[in-house]
Amino acid sequence: MSIFSVCWRPLERCLWSSDAADDQQDGFLWHKDVTQNAVGDFSIALVQANEPVEDHSQVRVGPYGTFIGIYDGHGGPEASQFLNSCLFVKIETFAQRFGGMSSRVLKEAFKAAEDEFLTLVDRNWRIRPQVASVGSCCLVGAISGNSLYVANVGDSRVVLGTVKQGRVVAVRLSEEHNAGIAEVREELKAQHPDDSHIVVLKQGVWRVKGIIQVSRSIGDLYLKKPEFNRDLLFSHAGLPLALTRPVLSAEPALYERTLAQEDHFLIFASDGLWEQITDQEACKLVQCNPQIGIAKRLVKVALQRAAKKREMRYSDLRKIEPGVRRYFHDDISVVVVILDPKLGRSPDQRGYGPSTERANTSVDIFSSSNL
Repeated sequence: MSIFSVCWRPLERCLWSSDAADDQQDGFLWHKDVTQNAVGDFSIALVQANEPVEDHSQVRVGPYGTFIGIYDGHGGPEASQFLNSCLFVKIETFAQRFGGMSSRVLKEAFKAAEDEFLTLVDRNWRIRPQVASVGSCCLVGAISGNSLYVANVGDSRVVLGTVKQGRVVAVRLSEEHNAGIAEVREELKAQHPDDSHIVVLKQGVWRVKGIIQVSRSIGDLYLKKPEFNRDLLFSHAGLPLALTRPVLSAEPALYERTLAQEDHFLIFASDGLWEQITDQEACKLVQCNPQIGIAKRLVKVALQRAAKKREMRYSDLRKIEPGVRRYFHDDISVVVVILDPKLGRSPDQRGYGPSTERANTSVDIFSSSNL
C-alpha cells in the first residue's frame, strides 16, 4: 500500500503542462518562467540527481497570497511528495481560520503536516518500515500584500537580493538547522546533556546521532518516536537508537519582513544549490543576467561547479544517469521571484488594495509533482 493511498489530494487547476511552450526539459534539468501575476515574475528550475527524485517544489497564487515551497526529501521521496500534495492547502485553511496570512498560520500548518504524516506512517510502517525513516526539509515563503512570511525546517534557504547604493546585497532570511553549524550542535547538546552521541563527526561531517545532518524536519519519525525505531533496519554505525525523547524537531524557524522598493528578488533553493554557490554569488548572477531563464542559469552554474570539483567536464556530468549522479551533486530546486516594485509601496501608491489582489480560487503556477 502506498503511503499516499490514504492522503487526500486536492483537485486543482494547474497551469503547468508538459508540452507548454515555456516548459522545457534539458536532460534531467527542467525549467519554467512565469510572468504577469500580483507579486512579480517567477523563474523555476529543478535538476534530478536521486532516483527517484527527492526534491519537490511549487508556487501557488491564491486568496491569501503567493506561496513558494521547497521540499528537500531524504531517505526516499514520500515526505517531500506529501508536502507537495497538501501543505499549501493547510496554509490556506489556517489563513482562513485566523483571518489572513501570518507567521502563526505557517507554524500551525507545519504542525498539522507533521501530525498528518505521523498518522500516515503509523498506518503503513508495519508493512513498509522504511517510511518511518523518510523525511523532508521544508521551506515556505508567503507573500501577502507587501508582507513576506518565511517558515523553515532543515537546510534549504531563501536569500533576498536588495539593492543599496547601486550594489546588490544578499540577505539570508531563513534560519538553517544543520549539525554542521556550530550553534546547532550546541543547541542539540544543551537539549540532550545525557547523550554523548547526540552529534557525531563521521567522515568529516557532523550528524545527529551519527545518522542525519539536519536537526529539524518533517517526518524522520524513527528519530522522534520510540515505537518507530525498534527495527534493526534503523541501527546505524553500531550506535544505539533507543530514544527517551525526540532527537529531531518539526518546529519551524519563522521570519517576517515588510518588502521595500530596494528589495528586488528572492531566491528559494534546496541545499544542493547552496553547496556550490554562495549567497552573494547567487544574487550577483540574478542581478547581472536576463530574468528569463535565471533559475536555470543558477542551476547550471552549480552543476558546472560540481563537475569542476570532480575534475570533469559539465558535458560529461550531464550524461550520468540519476542515482549515480547523486555521487556528484544533490537534487537541486530553485525558485527565483523577481519582485514587482509596487510591493514596496503603500496600498494607496500601488493603486490596489488587498481585496482586489485576492482571487476566488487558488492556482498552482508550478508543481514539480506534475513533472
